[in-house]
Amino acid sequence: MPATHDDVALKQLYADFAATGLMPLWATRDDLMPTVPRPGARPHVWRWVEVRALAARAGDLVPVGRGGERRAIAYANPGIEGEPYATPTLWAAVQYLGPQEVAPAHRHSQSAFRFVLEGQGVWTVVDGDPVAMRRGDLLLTAGWRWHEHHNIADSPMLWLDGLDIPLVAALDAGFFEFGPDEITDRSTPQLSRNERLWRHPGLRPIGAPVTRTSPLMAYRWEHTDAALDAQLELDAAGSAGAVEPGHAAVRFTNPATGGDALVTMRMEMHRLEVGAASKVSRSVGSSVWQVFDGDGTFELGRDVLDVEPGDVVAVPSWCDVRVRARSRLDVFVFSDAPVYEMLNLASPEGIRAR
Repeated sequence: MPATHDDVALKQLYADFAATGLMPLWATRDDLMPTVPRPGARPHVWRWVEVRALAARAGDLVPVGRGGERRAIAYANPGIEGEPYATPTLWAAVQYLGPQEVAPAHRHSQSAFRFVLEGQGVWTVVDGDPVAMRRGDLLLTAGWRWHEHHNIADSPMLWLDGLDIPLVAALDAGFFEFGPDEITDRSTPQLSRNERLWRHPGLRPIGAPVTRTSPLMAYRWEHTDAALDAQLELDAAGSAGAVEPGHAAVRFTNPATGGDALVTMRMEMHRLEVGAASKVSRSVGSSVWQVFDGDGTFELGRDVLDVEPGDVVAVPSWCDVRVRARSRLDVFVFSDAPVYEMLNLASPEGIRAR
């Protein structure tokens, strides 16, 4: 069928759009405004037995120092080809610091935390305040804080690094600055200065400045563990306390404001009793889950992923998720939820809640 005058004119119109750097909405609406989110990230699990072995090999072969700065190995989601991102907004990595090693000081606009998986004997020095790192501890490094690490032990330490690198990159807000080559403080106090001031439950020091990020840099495992146990004990006794039967959870918050400990990332710890399962949930925004102890399964849409201690799971935006415990299961999770809530994107009107 021969082309009509309108066909030729329309083809020329589109060619002129392209030449002028224009794209018509009617040809792009479905990609720009889909009916539901279409995340690039995939549900995925990284196996600790494989990750741990590779991190140890890197510890033997790759030095820590200027340039690379950190021996951190990113969890790269197979759905985000070519990028070292766990999800489009979250960067997660395993960091390996060998015996007697020092990671020099630097700072950046990206916010970070460390969740300790294995080892002891490392101190992170944040703005000149040495903070002990121990298994199960959550350590914060908000954006633009100077930070360095030193290992005084004869064994390595491994931890989960979580940062908002992809989000900051998308906003063209990334900055980085090198600090001194030598460690600024090699002391090893039992309690950091920030803990001495802010670790007392329900007590806010009058006169201390209030910041949007938490002034408390260390959330100790013994406190997290006790809080989770208390919820489950109350649940077993028939009192309110747990999220749901057999499922306890806590959120790490800013003691000065009650908000999230970091502005761009939410961090929680979940504990499920043997045989317990969470409800199916679905949210706008993505999350990364680190199995701390126990084993079970993650049901992510149609995917069922078996997990063991150390495994890391990526959950994309708008993906159904349910966690089931075979043994008592402790799972650390961080997400981009605060960003979506601040932008009023977390609970879209018109979407039927589950």
